[in-house]
Amino acid sequence: MKKLEYLGRRNICGERVRKERVTRRISQERLAAKMQMRGVEIEQDAISRIESGDRLVTDYELRAFAALFEVPIESLLEPEDT
Repeated sequence: MKKLEYLGRRNICGERVRKERVTRRISQERLAAKMQMRGVEIEQDAISRIESGDRLVTDYELRAFAALFEVPIESLLEPEDT
């Protein structure tokens, strides 16, 4: 299987997902539970790996993150300010 990476990360939304989660003071476990309530089977360790850039994010996961955070999907794809 081919490793899919961009600039050393397996996703470009993980940093934004973490920022949105922390801003809202939601734990990774609580975020995983909220995702599961929307029908997205995901565990806390997967949230951690997404935020660190070690896991790919599916389109339906990205859509669920955006809905939960009440932000446009595009905002999760913007580069983090450096």
